[in-house]
Amino acid sequence: MTEQAQKYVGGGVPRKEDPALVTGKATWTDNIKLPGMLHFALLRSPMAHAKITNIDASEALAMPGVQAVYTAEDINNDMAAGLPCAWLVTEDMKSPVHQPLAKDEVKHLGDAVAVVVADDRYVAKDALEYIDVDYEELPVVTKMEDALKSDSPLVHEEFGTNECYTWPLATGDVDEAFKNAPVIVKERYIQQRLLPTAIECRAVVANPDPVNGGFTVYTATQIPHILKSVLAGICGVPEQKMRVVAPDVGGGFGSKLNIYAEEALAVVLARKLGVPVKWVEERSENYLATTHGRDQIQDLEIAATSEGKILGLKVKLLADMGAYLQIFTPGIPTFGGFMFPGVYDFENYSFECKGVFTNKTPTDAYRGAGRPEAAYGIERIMDSLAREVGVAPEEIRRRNFYEPFDEPTETPAGIQYDSFNLQGALDKVLELADYEGLRAEQKRRRDDNDPVQLGIGFSTYTEICGLAPSQVLAAVGLGGAGWEAATVRMLASGTVEVVTGTTPHGQGHVTSWSQIAADVLGVTPDDVEVLHGDTAISPLGRDTYGSRSLTVGGVAVHLAAGKVVEKAKKIAAHMLEAAEDDIEFENGTFSVAGSPDQNVSMATVAGEAFLGINLPEGMEPNLTEDSSFDPPNFTYPFGAHICVTEVDTETGFVKVRDYFAVDDCGPIINPIIADGQIHGGIAQGLAQAIYEEAIYDEDGNLVTGSMLDYLIPGAPEIPHFTLDRTITPSPSNPLGVKGIGEAGTIGSPPAAVNSVIDALSTHGVTHIDMPTSPMKVWTAIQNAKGERAGTRDADRSGRPAQATDNVDEKGSESL
Repeated sequence: MTEQAQKYVGGGVPRKEDPALVTGKATWTDNIKLPGMLHFALLRSPMAHAKITNIDASEALAMPGVQAVYTAEDINNDMAAGLPCAWLVTEDMKSPVHQPLAKDEVKHLGDAVAVVVADDRYVAKDALEYIDVDYEELPVVTKMEDALKSDSPLVHEEFGTNECYTWPLATGDVDEAFKNAPVIVKERYIQQRLLPTAIECRAVVANPDPVNGGFTVYTATQIPHILKSVLAGICGVPEQKMRVVAPDVGGGFGSKLNIYAEEALAVVLARKLGVPVKWVEERSENYLATTHGRDQIQDLEIAATSEGKILGLKVKLLADMGAYLQIFTPGIPTFGGFMFPGVYDFENYSFECKGVFTNKTPTDAYRGAGRPEAAYGIERIMDSLAREVGVAPEEIRRRNFYEPFDEPTETPAGIQYDSFNLQGALDKVLELADYEGLRAEQKRRRDDNDPVQLGIGFSTYTEICGLAPSQVLAAVGLGGAGWEAATVRMLASGTVEVVTGTTPHGQGHVTSWSQIAADVLGVTPDDVEVLHGDTAISPLGRDTYGSRSLTVGGVAVHLAAGKVVEKAKKIAAHMLEAAEDDIEFENGTFSVAGSPDQNVSMATVAGEAFLGINLPEGMEPNLTEDSSFDPPNFTYPFGAHICVTEVDTETGFVKVRDYFAVDDCGPIINPIIADGQIHGGIAQGLAQAIYEEAIYDEDGNLVTGSMLDYLIPGAPEIPHFTLDRTITPSPSNPLGVKGIGEAGTIGSPPAAVNSVIDALSTHGVTHIDMPTSPMKVWTAIQNAKGERAGTRDADRSGRPAQATDNVDEKGSESL
């Protein structure tokens, strides 16, 4: 392909998507209204574990406006298969049958047992109250360590255990590394359960085609192409007769990266009734029925020299699956297992993950999907290692960084990072934050015994992006098909259509893909129309998740556009009666080398290609080219973050005062969009670090089942972000891009928690689990005071002090 100077890539082209979104002209799934459409609502179990002994729907059926009531016996037999789990992490993994409606037993609060179809959604919802279900309550287990005990209640009796799988990974000689290590640090961290809370809840409309027996499904999803294939399979519909459309989608964060019961139900109900049906999720229902994120117990041990050079790392995880396995549930924590070594160069590593069933909503991908959990673990223990060795947190990191490289480099986890320069990112963030000034301010506050102490927390992270190489995905049990497809069409007028297999839900693909195509083709972004999200228009695609869109899908657009230029160059040479090798292309014009007046525009060539009259012999008409890009490796963005907190030692209140981030995602397509992705990512990471936690009681009730109880930060809680970047191109794709959608969510939680602990270090606090709520912080301070007082008493008496109740080994409260 003839290379051109970039004109639009790298520039802050305004987002083409925004006018419709900010003027209320977007089309959400709930906006779709079809003739004769009915609405359905689901009756969900009020118990976390119980046998269903009887369902009486006669009163509901008698209500005006109610068209039908169905239970599992009516629905499940119309399914060709149950809801799938696509990630087989081990050959002996236990995967329970998961039907859209529970038949004999409910496994978690919110498990659906019946569906009402009515003339409108309000009648359908009201009718739920008139369905009488008899339950026989069963024992409940909600804590992973309890679930693994021999006398634990079983979520699935047929397995005889609550252990879903055990997945190991080991490289080097870990035991030998620890055997004679001068320094060993052991920590336990809790990754609390999170509720994704996309601004738009889920919704689905299924429209049957009475002529060909097919269906059009409109749904708020991240994965229309994957959904088409799977939905056709489990509902017994020929794949070519299934069309899935993702209209405008209001955020996903992984929660819409799934095959849900309601989508299957919509198809089955539309088939039964012969009319369109719609379901729209309510927020409280969303917290029960949509997948949750995180929920891990992490036990880490790190061995090092007396100078802090890492010798080995051991990681053991317990990962809560919930009651069922959704599409990627078991693979999320094991995927993170490749990333626990972080940005540090050492040789010996072992990892073990146990997946555990509990009577809770299933977990699955949530922004970062295994990578934030891994970064949190290694970045927390690096700060602990720094304290143990007696060096600054930035210095312990420098001592263990890889030397800068720009070719694939082996890691302790057996994968290959593509390119790194952590030293450059760390240097830049230290300068950006005026690090010496911050430490001076911290010292002044400590000297003055200020009750509000300043904390400075670090995180140097990497993540695995561009979820792609098909052979690698197959090797880890994910089947393969990691490619992405694009079609670029130059129309007779010289304008352009780009068809992409990626599916945006806030990422700005329309703008970015327009920039990429415009630079290659010599047009403007306004000349480019990007088509996406409809499997009838874009039949090939693998969708949007795992920061793969640009690194796989955007590259496919770039390659397809390049093929268009190469074909157009042949036509231009024919038109100009010149050798193809003598043709140059710049700013949308083909010219003969050395004779710039001999030229023809790309638009003219496009018209000639359309007419098909004056083409080189044997050439087909039209300028339309396809590309399916399957990269050779993942990409690995990286960065260095500093979080500055003010912690009130009298109340425990944490305020994030400043946040500094230097991220490296390779060359930037659109800096406005990239910064927006980082802003949102940091905000979600800070939310986990300080505010959010999904809590179940011992009976399996979701205590934080509404926004009244589940604390989500708003604009007043989010600080100003000071951002910068370094640029280290990836060798894995021709654009050198790496991905940025999850970076902020990965880097910010450990930076924030490390900052809070740094603020309280003079109080003897060395550990607090997320979220760092005022109660947790205040309790940690009191516990640390008690420990220090007990130590002094023990020193005077020669006897050990009595342990404080509810205190773990690191001095934080056990919650």
